[in-house]
Amino acid sequence: MASDHYFSATPASPENLRRIRVTLAGRDVEVTTAGGVFSPDHVDSGTAVLLANTPPPPPGGHLLDLGSGWGPIALSLAIESPRSTVWAVDVNERALDLVRRNADALGLPNVNAVLPGDVPADVTFRTIRSNPPIRVGKNELHGLLERWIPRLDERSDAWLVVQRNLGSDSLQRWLAATLDKGYTVTRAATGRGFRVLKVRRHGSPATEAIPLPGSV
Repeated sequence: MASDHYFSATPASPENLRRIRVTLAGRDVEVTTAGGVFSPDHVDSGTAVLLANTPPPPPGGHLLDLGSGWGPIALSLAIESPRSTVWAVDVNERALDLVRRNADALGLPNVNAVLPGDVPADVTFRTIRSNPPIRVGKNELHGLLERWIPRLDERSDAWLVVQRNLGSDSLQRWLAATLDKGYTVTRAATGRGFRVLKVRRHGSPATEAIPLPGSV
């Protein structure tokens, strides 16, 4: 089973469904997890750092959890922003099934758990939250971020949590060098050996003001 990773599309390992109790968006809840997905026994440290160091989500619009796993980020967004549409995106079919089960059990009809290709091309996001799959490799990770971060709405933010010893600082430099001048990349928080990176997409450049007569 060494080749069976949590980012496998169809994990070959036994499902081994289990129920665990966690706190999401201030609520103590019981969720279903399984083998073959990321961190099946608890909310992992990186996700916990991300959830503790990001602002409340926008009250509406489309929100994205990129690399959802069994759904701690997506479920938290849906609890905090019930009028939004939360897209939980993952390549792992088992993980997506768990997100659907958990959203249904918690009464969260605003969660869409889908494969990347199933998000309509015209959907843009008022926020992106992600504990990205660093271990897929640098090229895959960069391609993932180049695909999704440009789908931020103007004046909106992406929040990424990355372990310091797995390249958070180099990823921050790469993002700053790769994204165009309409974005800024900053380190928003640190904790438990993780960095929370904030990627801000700014508005369209303002039309240059024409000075009024006598003002110059």
